[in-house]
Amino acid sequence: GQPHAESRASHELLSPQPNWYEQRAEDWWAALCSVLHGVTAQVDASRIAGISLATQRETVVPVDTGGQALRSAILWMDARSSRQVEQLDRRIGSDAIHALTGKGPSTTQTLPKLVWLREHEPALLDRAYKLAEPHGYLVHKLTGHWFTSLPCADPMGIVDMARGVYAADLLTSLDLDPEQYVDIVPPGAIIGEVSPEAAAATGLRSGTPVIAGSGDGQSAGLGANITGPGRAYLNLGTAVVSGAYSDTYVYNRYFRTLCSPVAGAFVPEAITPGGTFTVSWFVQQFGPHLHGIGLPLTPEELLEAAARKLPPGSLGLMLVPYWRGVMPPYWNPLASGITVGWTGAHRREHFYRALLEGIAYEHRLTMEGVAAATGHPLEEYILMGGGSRSDLWCQIIADIAGKPVARASTSEATNLGAAILVAAAAGWYSDVRSAADAMTSTERRFEPDAATHEVYDALFNQVYKTLYPTLRASLDQLTLLTGAR
Repeated sequence: GQPHAESRASHELLSPQPNWYEQRAEDWWAALCSVLHGVTAQVDASRIAGISLATQRETVVPVDTGGQALRSAILWMDARSSRQVEQLDRRIGSDAIHALTGKGPSTTQTLPKLVWLREHEPALLDRAYKLAEPHGYLVHKLTGHWFTSLPCADPMGIVDMARGVYAADLLTSLDLDPEQYVDIVPPGAIIGEVSPEAAAATGLRSGTPVIAGSGDGQSAGLGANITGPGRAYLNLGTAVVSGAYSDTYVYNRYFRTLCSPVAGAFVPEAITPGGTFTVSWFVQQFGPHLHGIGLPLTPEELLEAAARKLPPGSLGLMLVPYWRGVMPPYWNPLASGITVGWTGAHRREHFYRALLEGIAYEHRLTMEGVAAATGHPLEEYILMGGGSRSDLWCQIIADIAGKPVARASTSEATNLGAAILVAAAAGWYSDVRSAADAMTSTERRFEPDAATHEVYDALFNQVYKTLYPTLRASLDQLTLLTGAR
């Protein structure tokens, strides 16, 4: 599971209007070609057993019969379809859609974006040969064939999760054509070979097997070896994403359900959109001068050093981290952040610690819902992402959850998940689980402190769990009256 070569490329994020976010699909292909040329300059292409993709999710691009994009892709973070989310609730019912697709009402999913396209760009939608997500688009570029992986199609919110096929009746009822979507195959399947044209563009050998991959979130879980019950991953990134494992399809308001890279299994996944975004926001707004005090430490490291000296509970300051709305368990895009308990004794470091604690409380809230719905208690969490570099935050998560947490050995768990699928498909291991067992590892482990957990347990059960439900109506009205969203 160790990397032998690495290459990176970026592409432009477009925002034609506030809260609209797009990318050019052609830029995805150009970036992939650049990255693969970088890799094959370090490793002989004859040694590459296959390629698998771990792609961004809930993103869609209409293309013509030649695979050319008809417009820029609409991204997962795009919020233009909030009115369509409300329409879907009135026309179909959010609960019915959640039961069918595993996804609660949110602008993150592709489904409301498709309804937006039907309303605002109907001629373009009718001209489209396929409505492709990034995996399907890039597989077509590599092989010339239209296939995508089930764990890449299902985050769009248009898959019948119990059957693993597109929800044709749902799509038809919304005047969307089920035939416009890319054919689905199981994760880990060999779905084609790199074409001569793609080989010339990428530096790969013609005929290199292309393996059906996964969405980036599920792939990170595989890269953390979440291939059975009892463990979950927690990715402390811009959004905080946590996921577990289920042998059967379950759905619940505490999570959304995705298809696993382990064929036939599922990933109950919770997302806190305001993850390390909220931490970065705080540092930018309230700690910019910390950059220039002459110490060889980042502002985050200085704040962490001060916050480490504080008692659990941040001297009575509590934070609910809904800076960018909330998905599970309340599914409310109008939700806003809460900070309560202020006194004159509080300083910047109290807020910083309360922020780390608030995200950890929210993680416990959603993952307790996952454990209850699946019937599998969660006994260990594997941490990854930029936030996992904070020893203080890792310890706070362990203390609030009352469970041990271990830091993943690699910062590239998402890419490792894709490599695991290739290793299994190439026959290096008997199956995906065996490959994950052999190729993954953890480093430092954080055990919960019993006394600290007792304090946090009382704060969680007696304060945090009731705080947002109690204030929700007033906060929503505040948002509406001030036009804050």
